[in-house]
Amino acid sequence: MGHDKALLPWGTTDLLDHALCRLRAVTGDVRILSGREPRYLDREVAVLTDPLPDAGPLAGVLGGLTAAGGRAGLFLAVDLPQVPVALLSRLVDLAERYDAVVPVSPRGPEPLCAVYGPPCLEPIRRRVANGDLKMTSFWPDVRVRELPPEELRVFGDVTELFRNLNTPEDLG
Repeated sequence: MGHDKALLPWGTTDLLDHALCRLRAVTGDVRILSGREPRYLDREVAVLTDPLPDAGPLAGVLGGLTAAGGRAGLFLAVDLPQVPVALLSRLVDLAERYDAVVPVSPRGPEPLCAVYGPPCLEPIRRRVANGDLKMTSFWPDVRVRELPPEELRVFGDVTELFRNLNTPEDLG
């Protein structure tokens, strides 16, 4: 995209603040996973950097779960602005009975809009150590609850809920 997606305008704010607002509506423990470098320090939220360089989003989840101190973590990519608070709440509610709760759009699993519990930590750590960085690589080792499109329809148009922003045209 050429720009920091998190800082792109969204309504009266930017994508990052929009994500933070939705997360705060569901949990009191909100953190920013900023990648390799500490960024967004002006947002008055704890900022975590990836524990391993160049290990992608799975390293971010590893860092977030490690920082959660034995609690589940709700993860939301900044470029998913259409995901409503009600869906995030549903993920959290279901997480009491599963190790991971992940919506599945018509395109497939949406692992950057999910809840990962403490049992995911070691399987993720092993996958990252082995260089297996696919976001779903650790799923065979944990109890995953997938929310299929049929269950997601109550939250809106399933084709739009997970439409992420990858190009400037996607903002339009």
